Amino acid sequence: MDRPLGVILAGGQARRMGGGDKGLLRLDERSILDHVIERLSPQVDAIGLNANGDRTRFADTGLPVFQDSIDGFPGPLAGVLAGMDWAHDQGASMIVTIAADTPFFPGDLVARLMSQYSEANPIVLAATRDEAGKLWRHPTFGLWTVSLRDDLRKALGDGLRKVVLWTDQHGATEAEFETTPIDPFFNVNTPDDLVEARRLLETA
Repeated sequence: MDRPLGVILAGGQARRMGGGDKGLLRLDERSILDHVIERLSPQVDAIGLNANGDRTRFADTGLPVFQDSIDGFPGPLAGVLAGMDWAHDQGASMIVTIAADTPFFPGDLVARLMSQYSEANPIVLAATRDEAGKLWRHPTFGLWTVSLRDDLRKALGDGLRKVVLWTDQHGATEAEFETTPIDPFFNVNTPDDLVEARRLLETA
C-alpha cells in the first residue's frame, strides 16, 4: 500500500489566540508549523497545507497551499475536503490530516492509522482515553480515503458540520494512542498553551 499524502490543517480563525496563524507562532527558534512539518515529512510522500487567506505568508515552507472550497469557515471537514481534492489531483488514494497547532503528535502516527485501515473502515481517526477511560477521537488527525470526496462535498453543501455525523456513516474506526508522558495531541489554542508547549518541548 502506498503511503498517503499529508495535509496540514491551518484553516481555522484562531479566535482564542486573538486571530492570526497559530502555526506561525514561535516555539523555539522555529515556528510550531516547522515542528509539525519536521514530524510529518518522514511519514508521508508529500505535504500540502490547507489555509485560507493570503498564501504568501506560508511561502517560507515551500509547501503547496490550498484554501477551503466551501465558504464561511465551516470547520475541519472543509479542510479535509480541500486536502482530498489536492490529493486527487496528485493521483493519491489517501491523505492523513494533521492540525497545524499540534507540535508533539506521534512519529508513528501514519503507520498506526494505516494499520487500522480496511475497505470496511476507510476512515481512521486518532484517539486517546481520558482518566475515566472514555475514548476521545481527534478528528483533525485522521486517515481519509480520497474516493469519499464527492460524498463529503455533498454533505458539506447540505449543511453538515459535525465531523462524527459524517465519519460514522462511512465506517470510521480509531487508532488509540497513549497520553503519557505527554499528550501527543496537545494543541496550542491560547497564550497559556504556548507557554506550556515551550515547557513540553524540553521533554518531547
